[in-house]
Amino acid sequence: MNVRRPATADVSAGHTALASNAHAPQARHDRDVHAAPATHADARQLAVAASARQLQPSTAAEISALQAALAAEHAAIYGYGVVGANLTGTALTAAKSDWIAHQVVRDSLEATLRSAGAQPVAAAAAYRLPQPVRSPAAAMSLAVTLEDRVTTAYLGLVAVASARIRTFGARQVMAAALRAAAWRGRTVAFPGFPAGALSSPDADHGQRQPG
Repeated sequence: MNVRRPATADVSAGHTALASNAHAPQARHDRDVHAAPATHADARQLAVAASARQLQPSTAAEISALQAALAAEHAAIYGYGVVGANLTGTALTAAKSDWIAHQVVRDSLEATLRSAGAQPVAAAAAYRLPQPVRSPAAAMSLAVTLEDRVTTAYLGLVAVASARIRTFGARQVMAAALRAAAWRGRTVAFPGFPAGALSSPDADHGQRQPG
């Protein structure tokens, strides 16, 4: 992320708001997110352990893709602190749920990488945001950006050789895309791809003329 570094106090306040009642049942935006349950510590630990056993990366490409996904999760967790600091009510409840979902997947990725003998990439102390966030509308826009970037990171897992990691990546692409759609208020045709990335030459340059 770039452009603006939020005040540390703002992020801390946001994380405090998100952590408040974090173990209570979390309402979502009427969406089914493919994330492990995070309402109880034991369920979370079981999900993390199961992920580490199942994924079993064995190549440098697989480990690199998992590290990229983990880096995106670190950024999302930090970013949701800013999101939470600017929301209240049901929107804050939804942000809590998404924040927890990212923490669960982060823990799973770290356990998976350690089980493969790799050192998980660490979170940065702070991240620069793509735009100033001083209102609920800006916070929701940031949440969309965070989820879009997580979606893009998981597309890297869909391209690796391991079928298990590809399946995991596809599920996380779907989960992040659904969260982004909930914050955006609509879906997009190709989640995780830059705008225009899959457009045809005719769409980019105008209708081809005969001749």
